[in-house]
Amino acid sequence: MTELRFRMSLYSSSALDRALEAFASLIDYERESRDEMEVIRLTARAGEDESWIAGEFANFVLGATVDGVDATRVEEA
Repeated sequence: MTELRFRMSLYSSSALDRALEAFASLIDYERESRDEMEVIRLTARAGEDESWIAGEFANFVLGATVDGVDATRVEEA
């Protein structure tokens, strides 16, 4: 099991939701809200590289957050 922590002042909850949906076929997970953090405990399904998946999951959340920020900026312009 790998634990990832996302400070919600930096990441969007919709980005986290999108990542969980995108990785649903590769992982089992638990999600916990703690203080200003979302904690994801993920376990790769059989035959998958958990370390690699955890890194890609975190990158996906970051990218989806940035995409959302950029979309907001474009709408405000």
